[in-house]
Amino acid sequence: MFRNSKEAKTMSENIHHNQHEVEHADGMIDGISSLPDGVLHHMLSLLPTKDVVRTSAVSKRWKNLWASVPNLDFDDTLLYASEVDHIHSPESTSFMNFVERILRFRDTSKIEKFRLSCRVCFNSSRISSWISSAIMYNVRELDLCIFADDSSVIPQSLFDCKSLVILKIEMDCVLVFPPRVSFPCLKTLHLSLVTFADDDSIGKFFASCLVLEDLVLLDCDCINLKNLTISSWTLKRLTIDDIPVYEPNGCKIKIDAKNLKYLKYTGYLPNEISLSNAPSLVEASIHIPILNGRQKEVACRAVDLLKGLQNVVFLRVSNCTMECLIFAGSMLARFPVFPKLTHLVLTMEIGDYTFGAFMDLFNFCPTLQSINLSEGFDQCIELGENDSVWSPVPICISRHLKTLTFKNFHANDSEICFLKCILKYALVLEKMDIWWCTARPRDKKERDVMKELEMIKRCSTACVITFP
Repeated sequence: MFRNSKEAKTMSENIHHNQHEVEHADGMIDGISSLPDGVLHHMLSLLPTKDVVRTSAVSKRWKNLWASVPNLDFDDTLLYASEVDHIHSPESTSFMNFVERILRFRDTSKIEKFRLSCRVCFNSSRISSWISSAIMYNVRELDLCIFADDSSVIPQSLFDCKSLVILKIEMDCVLVFPPRVSFPCLKTLHLSLVTFADDDSIGKFFASCLVLEDLVLLDCDCINLKNLTISSWTLKRLTIDDIPVYEPNGCKIKIDAKNLKYLKYTGYLPNEISLSNAPSLVEASIHIPILNGRQKEVACRAVDLLKGLQNVVFLRVSNCTMECLIFAGSMLARFPVFPKLTHLVLTMEIGDYTFGAFMDLFNFCPTLQSINLSEGFDQCIELGENDSVWSPVPICISRHLKTLTFKNFHANDSEICFLKCILKYALVLEKMDIWWCTARPRDKKERDVMKELEMIKRCSTACVITFP
């Protein structure tokens, strides 16, 4: 019983409020349930598959929606939390049974995306059957991450799949292809950690991708190869992130892609890469770390790679790539000119050791209009306004440079000296953006720097200096 009427009234109000909330929630569910299947499928595709199945308990409207959701995502990563024998654990068995139930009770609708990550659970025949099921449902995007000793877990039917548009395979093993490979609709291909078996099979594999536009090779091993040709008239984007080793007898990779527009390379150049036919290439990003004891060999391979970038308009290079060129020696006589390059981004700090190579690079970029120092200068760098690197002034700086972006600015003497020289020699400079380092100084320091730069007699009176 209630102690007083006030308590009874409060309880009555709470019950009424809770009923209102329940009714409101039911109304929201009813409102969502009235949406078309296509909208609900899109909403469900954003959830993990195990949560999608749980929605069947919401109402009759939702009971069978999970059976036709276009995206399926199976990931056994959660089993890592247990330190038991994963392969024979109840969790592992439960995961495999769950995958099979979802596929067994699915309706006849197509699968748009099928992602399968098996790092713990491994049963070759069962995994192979899951992939086969996805292919039978005319899957458009297949994303596989499987810890397997060999590639036989991949069913033969995958390599003759007419519906695939996107294929991603991450497997730390030798990837063996069947005699017949056909991907008439494949536009995106990502291969990670795989080892290629031989020149002939991988060459035919790439050639079978008749409409390929985007190719990513991540930590792929070419140790079994002598010569690899990537030939495609449809390829537009190529990303190579090499294994972190150097192979003195690595294979020769030839890229023949007349419609290639973007190239990104990261690695020690364990293989000799050359672009034999890439007239459409307009953007490139190159990061080649220095490898002690192999500087000269890596530098020679770097020059050969850069020779294929002569048509680029936008180039992003790391400080390590600049450092690499220091060891090129006589190879620099064959260093390419970039007649179309207008935008250059340096992605690491410039130091004393690399500043000379940095300035030398400008002599190979005669029409450069924009320079972006995304990490600024090393704090130990020492520069002077009368430094010999400014004699003569590179043509691109004196005649074409319009924008300079300097980030991670500390306002030390060398940084200010560099900016002064740019203002002094850049005839058509329009904008200089100076971004302070994380430890931004007080307003007085910023005013002092601005005042010092304003005092410089500029070649370009139209230049605007900003501190964003």
